[in-house]
Order: sequence, then structure tokens, then C-alpha cells
Amino acid sequence: MPDVRHFDPDTALEAVVRLFWEKGVAATGIQDVVGATGLSRSSLYATFGGKHQLYLAALERYTQQSSAPVLRRLAEDGRGLPAVFDFFCALIDVRCAGEYARWGCMISNAYVGAENADADVRAVLEYQHGTLRDAMRSTLATARSKGQLNPGADVEASAELLALVAHGVNLRSRAGADTPELRRAVTAAMEGLSSSRRSPAGFGDA
Repeated sequence: MPDVRHFDPDTALEAVVRLFWEKGVAATGIQDVVGATGLSRSSLYATFGGKHQLYLAALERYTQQSSAPVLRRLAEDGRGLPAVFDFFCALIDVRCAGEYARWGCMISNAYVGAENADADVRAVLEYQHGTLRDAMRSTLATARSKGQLNPGADVEASAELLALVAHGVNLRSRAGADTPELRRAVTAAMEGLSSSRRSPAGFGDA
């Protein structure tokens, strides 16, 4: 067995995250992983296991590094609906421009890939969806306490709706939807929840 201590597993795993995120599981072979990390197959197998274990490790890292901090900030934001608007603005920006444009979200991508048939993958997806929904619920509860929420809006159902809208933004952006299209859709969803039926000034303009 090779001495795997001569490389940094975190650095290698970060390269694997980027590979699976951009290309997807089905389109990524172990040789692609070898090329992206510069490691031998034996070192990869000795450290992470096979492709399935490697993908699970990458998916977990993505949730911890990319998703969890964003959702934690959203859940703890005390502004109510403006925090939700800002969340979607930032999400659309990162999905449509910059280094990761058109990559979508690794979690949302897994929902539409064959990998979601695996019980371990589905467990990660369900946990992550619950975290997203809970963050939305917390923010909507704050919005209700501030009188920002439409009195007829159901907080639980609305939190689920917004979680689904986030997945939709991720998938549509990967398919090529542009910023104005996505902002119009999000604006329509948010206006239905607002007590004033208005979104923050300028959100729908792009």
C-alpha cells in the first residue's frame, strides 16, 4: 500500500468536489479524479475508498463548506423577508456569474442524477433539504412577527415553497436561465408572501 501521508486529503477532496459539482457523477470516471488530484488510483482507494465513497465524502464536504454557512446566516438573520430577498439575490448572482457560473448546486444536481437512488445519497439530500426549509421557516417566522408576511400565508408551506424555489434557481441556472428570468420568478414568489405584495425596490430590475 502506498504511503498516502505525502498528500493533503483535504486539498485532494476539494478538487474532487469541484469535479463532481461541475461534471456530475455519471460523467466523471475515476481517471478524471486521478487527473484532477494528481494522485494514483491506489492512493485514492486507500484514503477514500471507491468512487461511491469518494462522491459521498465530496457531497458532505460541499454541504459543510458551501451550503451550511449560508443557511446558518439566513436562519440567524433577524430582518425577516429582506433576508430572504438577499439570499435569493446572492444565490442568483453566484449561479449565473463568476467562477461557478452554470454549475448549479451540487445538492440540487444530485436530485436529478441517478445517484439519488442510493440510500446514503438520499439521506444527505433529505438532511440538506430539511436544513434549507428550516432556515426559510425561521426567517418567515421573523417576518410574521414584524408584520411583513401576508396574514394568509402558512409559514410551514411557504418555507417548503421557498426551498423548492431555491432548487429551481439552481437547476434552471445550470440549464442556462439568465439573471433577469430568475429574478422575475423569485420576485413573483416573494410578492405573494409579502403583506404589502411588494418586493424590495429594484429586485425585479435586471
